[in-house]
Amino acid sequence: MGPKFGTSGLRGLVTELTADLIEAHVRAFAQVCPMGTGLWVGRDLRASSPDLAQTVLRAARGMGLATVDCGAVPTPALALASMRAGAAAVMVTGSHIPADRNGLKFYLPHGEITKADETAILAALGTDGPATPGHAPGPQTFLEPDCGAQWVARYVAAFGADVLAGLRLGVWSHSAVSRDLLLDVIRAMGAEAVELGRSDQFIPIDTEAVAATARTQLAVWAAEHRLDAILSTDGDGDRPLLTDAAGQVIAGDVLGQITAAILQANVVVTPVSSNTGVEASGRFATVIRTRIGSPFVIAGMEQAGPVKVVGYEANGGFLLGF
Repeated sequence: MGPKFGTSGLRGLVTELTADLIEAHVRAFAQVCPMGTGLWVGRDLRASSPDLAQTVLRAARGMGLATVDCGAVPTPALALASMRAGAAAVMVTGSHIPADRNGLKFYLPHGEITKADETAILAALGTDGPATPGHAPGPQTFLEPDCGAQWVARYVAAFGADVLAGLRLGVWSHSAVSRDLLLDVIRAMGAEAVELGRSDQFIPIDTEAVAATARTQLAVWAAEHRLDAILSTDGDGDRPLLTDAAGQVIAGDVLGQITAAILQANVVVTPVSSNTGVEASGRFATVIRTRIGSPFVIAGMEQAGPVKVVGYEANGGFLLGF
């Protein structure tokens, strides 16, 4: 079976993600979805990602779209920058799956695509219609090296430059594209940061199912370096991993409940795979359960209307309703 849309974006074996297939999906995306001011493209640190990103950019230029190459950057940083620019975006990443696989995540000028958008993209494959009106055409690809810096600045502005003062925090860098920026965020917020386990080879980290060997290593690091916590992410930086001072992993759906409470959300949207603590806590006026996958969570958030709504998944991925 070839590449297909899963719980978050298009994914498949690198050998099956041919230039023709990538270009066809980018053209279909541009035909049926709003592009705003153009298309911004980012990528993770997989060996296959640079070439795939260039294919995406080439296809977009062929549609007459203005294109911006953000290079290696976390998915949330790409989304933040492209949304601020009023542009669509494509992130080249396979997220947490092995290095012999990769994929594309699609973003509209106002956020991640929905399942309805996925259906429209699939229906447009192989057609030759023009790109959606409203883009600013241009054959040249511009470079944008500041997406990561904007992402760091947003966190520091939101929480303050001394919020982590006095803490000694580990960052499990592995091959996450977010690793350097995560170190920057922690230090900018006043903590001492200790880098752990940096790798030049891509390592698939599933934040929802952390391997036993990784859990053991995290506990060893926490004790060895006298850490207050260890932080990390998956490969493209949109799913968090956090431990306590003993190096014990805190489940992603527990992190979701904590974050929702801090943000004083009224409505929480989360898949059926998350634990029942969100209902049992009594903190939230409404809890909406969905099918598994961020597009379903987004659809639930949209249905909630103009309220203080957030969404999260058991993998720790967290979505804001603004």
